[in-house]
Amino acid sequence: MASVRVLLIDDEVPMTRALSQFLKQQQYTVDCAGDGVEGLDMARAGIYDLLLVDVMLPGLSGTEIVRTLREEGDTTPTLMLTARGTEEDKVLGLDSGADDYVVKPFGTKELLARIRALTRRVGDLTGVQTLEAGGYSLDLVQRVVSCSGELVPLTHKEFQLMELFMRHRGQVLSRSFIFDRVWGYDSEVDSNVVDTYIHLLRRKLGRGLGGDARRASDIQTVHGMGYMFQPGSQTPKEAT
Repeated sequence: MASVRVLLIDDEVPMTRALSQFLKQQQYTVDCAGDGVEGLDMARAGIYDLLLVDVMLPGLSGTEIVRTLREEGDTTPTLMLTARGTEEDKVLGLDSGADDYVVKPFGTKELLARIRALTRRVGDLTGVQTLEAGGYSLDLVQRVVSCSGELVPLTHKEFQLMELFMRHRGQVLSRSFIFDRVWGYDSEVDSNVVDTYIHLLRRKLGRGLGGDARRASDIQTVHGMGYMFQPGSQTPKEAT
């Protein structure tokens, strides 16, 4: 659950502040948008595992946001939040493409249960619980990485980096691409954090796997472009 990134789109500042703080206490990563236009732009970044969208928003309504994303092919699980609880309102929200609907005021236990159901659904649909590449094995359920049976102790962010590289093996990932996928819209994060964390990850890979320092070079620097996870010898491809 620690890796789940949530985008909360709501213009009610007190509620947004309280809900964001609560979700962060539950180990979710949360970004917030205060109007429909900003929310749609942020959702289009494609870095979120779940969208929490209020129906009544300035700029664009929640249903307009979800309908637009679905028309563009975005299938990110979406939970609608609204004070309107009639059957007609629920049908309108679900018809726009939302996956679920909760009426304000809602209980935190109910909300968490619905969030867990939606984020589990992604894994159930893909059926992927383990990523394997170049001798590495990444367990998406237990959140651990191993190589040749030996565990590599990684922090949460290092694990996210490793997952990103394994999902894009052989592709050149720009710093901005990596930053958006791992840190998102966190304005407090320094722009040099990508280089710093890749240095830390390389050091752990080279030091932790039976002392095989060559593993540190599995994450290659592509000058002027970014980084590439390449434990084998394939021709680099740019990430899209």
